[in-house]
Amino acid sequence: MSKERKKEEEEDSIEELEELNRLAELGGGQSRIEEQHAKGKKTARERISLLLDSGSFVELDKFVTNRAPDGEAVQKYYGDGVVTGYGKIEGRTVFVFAHDFTVQGGSLGEMFGKKVCKVMDLAMKAGAPIIGLNDSGGARIQEGVQSLASYSEIFFRNTMASGVIPQISVILGPCAGGAVYSPAMTDFVIMVEKTSYMFITGPDVVKAALGETVTFEQLGGPNTHAKISGVAHFVNSTEEECFSTVRRLLSYLPSNNGESPPRQEPSDDPNRVDESLDDFVPKDSNKPYDMKQIINTILDDNDFFEVHEMWAQNIVVGFGRLNGAPVGVVANQPMHLAGALDIDSSNKASRFIRFCDAFNIPIITFVDVPGYLPGTEQESGGIIKHGSKLLFAYCEATVPKITVIVRKAYGGAYCAMGSKFSRADLNYAWPSAEIAVMGPEGAARIIYRKQIEKSQDKGVLERFTEEYRRKFANPFIAAERGIIDAVIRPRDTRKLLISGLWALAAKSEQRPPKKHGNIQL
Repeated sequence: MSKERKKEEEEDSIEELEELNRLAELGGGQSRIEEQHAKGKKTARERISLLLDSGSFVELDKFVTNRAPDGEAVQKYYGDGVVTGYGKIEGRTVFVFAHDFTVQGGSLGEMFGKKVCKVMDLAMKAGAPIIGLNDSGGARIQEGVQSLASYSEIFFRNTMASGVIPQISVILGPCAGGAVYSPAMTDFVIMVEKTSYMFITGPDVVKAALGETVTFEQLGGPNTHAKISGVAHFVNSTEEECFSTVRRLLSYLPSNNGESPPRQEPSDDPNRVDESLDDFVPKDSNKPYDMKQIINTILDDNDFFEVHEMWAQNIVVGFGRLNGAPVGVVANQPMHLAGALDIDSSNKASRFIRFCDAFNIPIITFVDVPGYLPGTEQESGGIIKHGSKLLFAYCEATVPKITVIVRKAYGGAYCAMGSKFSRADLNYAWPSAEIAVMGPEGAARIIYRKQIEKSQDKGVLERFTEEYRRKFANPFIAAERGIIDAVIRPRDTRKLLISGLWALAAKSEQRPPKKHGNIQL
């Protein structure tokens, strides 16, 4: 073959490659792209470009198509409705897949599923986070059971990756059926207002099956899942904000369970004190205050990244840094239900604690809990079962655990909130702490019931209450017995937490060998 002929063939091959790339990047075609933009949504590749470091994305399986015979109901498109590959976020490797709604509504078929499984397998091998950008109508009906088989393969990989690499799901459009089970199995779910929805069956099916008329927003919108169901951890107003949330979230997380979380060079003085904390807690133990103000004051640069902000607001969870090192924070919130534990707050905190433990993130707990929430609704809903998860999660965790009792720590809820008996390493208490089986007034009514009934003095209950508080419900009694390691000035909390984390940096704690525990689900 002449050199000229060989060069012509090479040029033809390059031209063919460029044409195939052009067709693949069109997805379902220019008109479908315009429809996507008209809905205020971006295409799969636009989303990946916004998420990853500029120019870092490497696409895999770009020319994959479905295996349906020509002429069948399933039209062939390069990529088969999903874009997969890897790239970097702040210089760290991540793997990503993005549903392409312009191709058959982002529905999942056999080859679509194989592409996602391949990139998940690579993420596991590489020990890197996997991020899913979800915008899918669910299983591709035309491919029948093969679509269900592909979803099942993805679910298996979600399970195998759990606790090994971070899994993050961003919901960017209507996701139904199998397209919501996988995100629910991942560590964090992020939704965008007005365009993202999650439901097992859509409004039309609900109408046909139950005669119930419901909107997309009511059935599975961001408010439903962020405030009521707890499925969504974050809600943002735009897609760009969702991607910023992903990037910020990853800044606290290691790439896998074999690494330590990424430390940043601190700009905040580790010995900084804030005298306002000394008088922050109201003297009236029934008066609420905002626990988040305490958390922000203590963390580096007053920066707290809250998780599940709108759900179960009687407990607060999220990430921050102490002297540059990431920590997970769990805290009762007196502004809601007086900080009492209920079903949702127990579930919220338990899952967060287990995530932190899986990924080597120390847990800082701030306690102000009057007990578990009473009532028939909670009891019939299983508060005993769900409340026990919190005990299980703290006892199971082997990362460094430091607890600060700010005010109330009553009854079983005291045991559940990172007590010495759930193997917290360091337990501190502020002078305002009240540690007892129950509140002083309730205890006085029981212990001194006969004296109170016989007395004509209206102030007798108050005196007995104060006597109980002095004898039992104060931090110094617990400190005398070593249940509290130290009663500290509130202003010193930050530097003592940093010092404690430094002392516990090499902590190693073994548990009995077993396949896994059997947490109440």
